[in-house]
Amino acid sequence: MIHVSETLSIHSVEHFLTHDETEELNDLMDAAICVHGRQRFDADRRTTIHEIPGYSPAKAQRVYEPAGRVEMTTLPQPASKILDVAIERQMPAIVRALPSVTGHRPWIFLEYGPGQHITAHADGIAPDPLSLPRQIAAASVSLDTPRTGGGFYVETTGNEAMWTSERPPGGSGYEPSMQFIHDGADMSSPWFRSMPRTRWSVDPGPGTLLVFGSQLAHGTEHVQTGCVRKFLTLLIAE
Repeated sequence: MIHVSETLSIHSVEHFLTHDETEELNDLMDAAICVHGRQRFDADRRTTIHEIPGYSPAKAQRVYEPAGRVEMTTLPQPASKILDVAIERQMPAIVRALPSVTGHRPWIFLEYGPGQHITAHADGIAPDPLSLPRQIAAASVSLDTPRTGGGFYVETTGNEAMWTSERPPGGSGYEPSMQFIHDGADMSSPWFRSMPRTRWSVDPGPGTLLVFGSQLAHGTEHVQTGCVRKFLTLLIAE
């Protein structure tokens, strides 16, 4: 039974990746970007993993990543294998905090350069909280790159504006007390922009997996120098 606390949780798995694995992943992604050039996955990209109802992908990009970022949704097979092996061996540590999680979606590669960041938002239990599989949380792991800035944060709030009055039907796999956030929990919505929130910032070491609930607002600070490289996956209940 999925409890709302899982979708609002934050957790970490230190040494998710070894030093050798982070080095190999850096080399693999250097080679993958070199084939087509960084711009193909950044300024020339016209797609995004984020959606806003009524917005084109390009307009959603401007809301979520106003200064751009590298976003690669199809990884080199050797990179995916390293990450899949890592999550399989660390799944007991993940499930300890998120017992509903049974699997994950394909990995995505992200890179933020100077001035780039992702704006505050909550993913929600996309695409539909009553369909399967259910998105319980997201998880990201950063590589070892020289940089300043670019830290990750989550934002908490006790404000009622975040929540709908919807309750799950019986037999749906949720605890009866489960609640769901409103669509549009991002900077496109005036109610979200004006809602008071408290920011909790973290700067995890390379190879540390950060896990954050799908109904928890989160984002990243601007990169000041260098770049932040990370891989992202979505943890699901099937």
